[in-house]
Amino acid sequence: MRQGNDIGTTYRSAIYVYDEDQLREANAARDAFQRALTAFDHGGEITTEIGMAGPLYFAEDYHQQYLAKNPDGYCGLRGTGVSCPIGR
Repeated sequence: MRQGNDIGTTYRSAIYVYDEDQLREANAARDAFQRALTAFDHGGEITTEIGMAGPLYFAEDYHQQYLAKNPDGYCGLRGTGVSCPIGR
């Protein structure tokens, strides 16, 4: 529910899937990463919304490919330094 200084539901991350297998995989990945974050004392619960995909609406052009236009990201965010254990 946050990106840098911006807070609220419009700043949350989301994973939208097309079938039950993808839903199980997304939930398993979230749970595995939560355990990894907790092990490295990165408190707080992952709040990424995970659900079935619905209609897709593209944002305005100036919002597209943000990281390609701004390679350093937003407000100096650098991540947690913790890798998700799935897929290694």
